[in-house]
Amino acid sequence: MEQQSMFAPPLLSQPLASRMRPRTLEEFAGQSHLLAPGCVLRAMIEADAVPSMIFWGPPGVGKTTLARIIAHKTKAEFVDFSAVTSGTKEIRAVMKQAEEARAFGGKTILFVDEIHRFNKAQQDAFLPFVEKGSITLIGATTENPSFEINAALLSRCKVFVLNALTAEEIEGLCRRAVTDERGFGMQKVEVADEAYAMIARFANGDARTALGTLEMAVLNGRREGDKTVVDTALVEQCTQKKSLLYDKNGEEHYNLISALHKSMRNSDPDAAVYWLARMLEAGEDPLYVARRLIRFATEDIGLADSRALDLCVAAYQACHFLGMPECNIHLAHAVIYLSLAPRSNAVYVAYERAKRDALSMLDEPVPLHLRNAPTKLMKELDYGKGYVYAHDTADGVAAMDCLPPSLAGKRYYEPTERGNEARAKQRLDAVLAWKQEHKKEK
Repeated sequence: MEQQSMFAPPLLSQPLASRMRPRTLEEFAGQSHLLAPGCVLRAMIEADAVPSMIFWGPPGVGKTTLARIIAHKTKAEFVDFSAVTSGTKEIRAVMKQAEEARAFGGKTILFVDEIHRFNKAQQDAFLPFVEKGSITLIGATTENPSFEINAALLSRCKVFVLNALTAEEIEGLCRRAVTDERGFGMQKVEVADEAYAMIARFANGDARTALGTLEMAVLNGRREGDKTVVDTALVEQCTQKKSLLYDKNGEEHYNLISALHKSMRNSDPDAAVYWLARMLEAGEDPLYVARRLIRFATEDIGLADSRALDLCVAAYQACHFLGMPECNIHLAHAVIYLSLAPRSNAVYVAYERAKRDALSMLDEPVPLHLRNAPTKLMKELDYGKGYVYAHDTADGVAAMDCLPPSLAGKRYYEPTERGNEARAKQRLDAVLAWKQEHKKEK
């Protein structure tokens, strides 16, 4: 089991979040979908039959705490391992100790905090020991395991998703911290109800943030005799700047750009501007956003409003010239325009259909009449024979086929009748009808 160092600081000198760390499943807040009586994870813990598993969730929801609770309930040796400070050498040393313990019938639970920070070679070092049962691996990560954990290791672990705590759960933690002797229970502390609610909203589901904010407020509270008073004005000072959850290389990055894209697609400029602000204010590169808007302009709007592409390219240039924070309104301009523009994914669909045929069929030779014939030999081989120069025809179009024979008549681009694409559809329908009629005359 994990042991307390004789040089550890006294309890009351530790941060409030550390002092209030739950010691039992009964004290643990949230995650009722995993830990309520009868749920699988709780049953595993109580039966001391814990498999290798990954705890995936945002910061401050209890991943490390839950692992420590398991440590106190299990009969196995518990090793706390940090991906930030440990490397392959340390992994091998721990694995050797686990193997020796296993030879004498012992079990080892290895808890790896921030397991996503390990590279592939370091993660691979765990694999044979997990397979042999030398260790039970419990990893904690804030990143999507599908992207950050090796597939071989992930397939041998059960993934449990931990959710952000609700405002009610956060408030309950803060109220308990004020009355519990491990918190401020030995002092007289009075916190306004609305102050609790403000802390819970600011924490955004993160217990560590909530307790840290509460601790700051109490330490700076107004003294009234032997009582400390925390009111809403004080809490407002302690929560002036919100740190937005965002990792430009992690899942939240992709979640937010997905939310922006889908809000624009659904013609919702208010939601789109909100997600844009979430990204920019958290430090996203404005040129990245501008590139995604350029893609959107053709993928979701296309010929329904070809000016959308021009506008997005102009927004990209504005971002390049000005940078943040000045270019935020140029991106907002483009986002609102795209949200309200007529929709068509016909260009996107046309390319995907053509790509599918290009990849799945044999490499079709270019028809001879479409080939250039810059040499005498090529002309003798009928390169260019039968080609009709469209500008020389009365209608500006020829009846010849431009697809390979095996794809003759295949349609990739099917325009909608939305926005300006209605004119493109009218023109295409007329061309197709003309070609059909003139082919009959041949």
